[in-house]
Amino acid sequence: MKKFEFLKHTADVKFRAYGKNLEEQFANAALAMFSIITETEKVKPEFEKTITVEGADEKSLLYNWLEELLYLMDAEEFMLHDVKKLKIEKKEKLKLTAHVVGSKFKKEYEILSGIKAATYNEMEITPKYVQVVVDV
Repeated sequence: MKKFEFLKHTADVKFRAYGKNLEEQFANAALAMFSIITETEKVKPEFEKTITVEGADEKSLLYNWLEELLYLMDAEEFMLHDVKKLKIEKKEKLKLTAHVVGSKFKKEYEILSGIKAATYNEMEITPKYVQVVVDV
């Protein structure tokens, strides 16, 4: 099964991330987003980081997850190689905890495109995929 695919969009970048469950779809959405920025397979797996975000519903959780990754990229120069483990718990709010692997930005990582933000525009969450549009 493919992890993600890019879809046509007039101004921004739209993708669908697939997986056997919501957790795998969210992990693949992170990989899809970072593959817009650079070739994630070339990012060295130098360290692991734990990320926790919350959301009132699945869409806000997906948005907050992707925005946190973009924040880490901007604030700490974090470049994603892979999502090792991602768990979503349903309590009062939805809580996502993920173990991501990557490195600090290096000159050898080619920047393919910048991303300003994730958006709610055309966001979809289905049993088979999540769809996201990011503002580039």
